[in-house]
Amino acid sequence: MRLRPRDAISLGLLGIRGRPLRTTLSCLGIAIGIACVVAVLGVSASSQAGLLKQIDQLGTNLLTVRPGNNAFGDTATLPPQAPAMIGRLPGVQQVAHVGRVPGAVYRHDRMPEVSTGGISILAASPGLPETLQVPVVEGTWFNQAIDRYPTTVLGAATARRLGVTAGHQVFLGGQWFTVIGVLGTALLDQTIDSAALVGYPAAQTLFGFDGAPTTVYERSASEAVEALVPQLATAANPADPGAVKVSRPSDVLVARSAVESAYNGLFLGLGGVALLVGTVGIANVMVIGVLERRGEIGLRRALGASRRHIRVQFLVESVVLSHLGGIAGLAIGSAVTAGYAAVREWDVVVPPAALLGGLAASIFAGTLAGIYPAARAARLSPTEALRAVG
Repeated sequence: MRLRPRDAISLGLLGIRGRPLRTTLSCLGIAIGIACVVAVLGVSASSQAGLLKQIDQLGTNLLTVRPGNNAFGDTATLPPQAPAMIGRLPGVQQVAHVGRVPGAVYRHDRMPEVSTGGISILAASPGLPETLQVPVVEGTWFNQAIDRYPTTVLGAATARRLGVTAGHQVFLGGQWFTVIGVLGTALLDQTIDSAALVGYPAAQTLFGFDGAPTTVYERSASEAVEALVPQLATAANPADPGAVKVSRPSDVLVARSAVESAYNGLFLGLGGVALLVGTVGIANVMVIGVLERRGEIGLRRALGASRRHIRVQFLVESVVLSHLGGIAGLAIGSAVTAGYAAVREWDVVVPPAALLGGLAASIFAGTLAGIYPAARAARLSPTEALRAVG
């Protein structure tokens, strides 16, 4: 007698419908495992999508020029005229630069010398906010009327650490400076966030700064970026182009995102453990089900059901249990991803591979969990099963 697929599914649903509480608990383990996998992959994909969206808004056409090491292995310096020389290259639209100034930044002059908070002093050119696309969230930026005086604009992290706003004073490099502005977060260069910025004329007059830039920011037309990369080193330091490093900050951010996603393996492993526990739980429930339903198995065998029919019935029941758990896990994982993305104001991205892979994993787990119980049920002879019940 041939068992049609529709009949096999109907038989597999008998045990599930008859024990709703046990069915729910059995599905829970699979659901938790699949939910972990989907949520981890979904949150990671949404995070990367949010970062890439920010990068696209800022533009991927920003290049940075920094000094490298010379032929003797010492740290090189860029000549003071490097920004002007870079600005003459064809295709360059904006150029800005900063130079590191020796000195520490304190909230007031009575702070211990060791309590610098990792804040650096940077001399900044007038076009820095526009080139880096960093907003001035409070106060104002330097102009020719004030960049020669002891005034400073704080990076976002610096303002938080010092607890000051525009109009206050800070003790900078052994002198009092008035805070005239605060910048927003500089996504493309985090060193700006942890700095107190001063005008170039003030840095040269008050600190004896030599004017050598430590970073030059160049923004060009997108189609000109690749052609400009090999030209920037020569333009910045014609005497020693090999001692110049040229990079694209957006590439660094994408690489950082890829490195952070590598840690997802840990969470995927935890999801795999939960999935394994769910598989063992279903196998345990199925084995108990075989023992409890020996009368049913014996009666069906006595009425003509073959061992194959019994094996298919219990295997289908196991797969259906895991399938239901998998669907619940996909729903939970997608909901967690959507909720977390909404809180962080990201676009919701649930990779199709996570959904298809999660569903396939649940079906595989159900098949694996059902093999032994199905084989055990099929080995029961009609007389043995009926005798055990009687």
